[in-house]
Amino acid sequence: MKSRSESLIRLKKFNVDEKRRQVMQIEMMVADFERMASELDQQIEIEQTKTGISDVAHFAYSTFAKAALQRRDNLLASAQDMRGKLETAQDQLAEALEDLKKVELLDQREHQRERDEQNKIEQQDYDEIARQRFRNR
Repeated sequence: MKSRSESLIRLKKFNVDEKRRQVMQIEMMVADFERMASELDQQIEIEQTKTGISDVAHFAYSTFAKAALQRRDNLLASAQDMRGKLETAQDQLAEALEDLKKVELLDQREHQRERDEQNKIEQQDYDEIARQRFRNR
């Protein structure tokens, strides 16, 4: 029984670790997208300062700035999409942690039952020894 519960605990721990890795990976992706979007904002601002035109609808607005705006918007949309995936991954991590905790508690209870049974047997042995001593008097 021990090897079975230990294997299950190892499996649950592996699952928790995998979910943690997924959460961290998504968090890094969101941070990267937001960092790249921020860098594009700076580039757009520099380009607008250079050209002196900040109105996107203006006919002479920089094509580089337009393209950078589009890339930035795409990055921010991707970051938003990844935040949704992050929430899902965090929920899955919480569920995996709950599963692990349940299995660990069951394992602890099983071990406690085994210890209680062993103590009961030992107590019966001691009681028998005491009865034998009492009879031999």
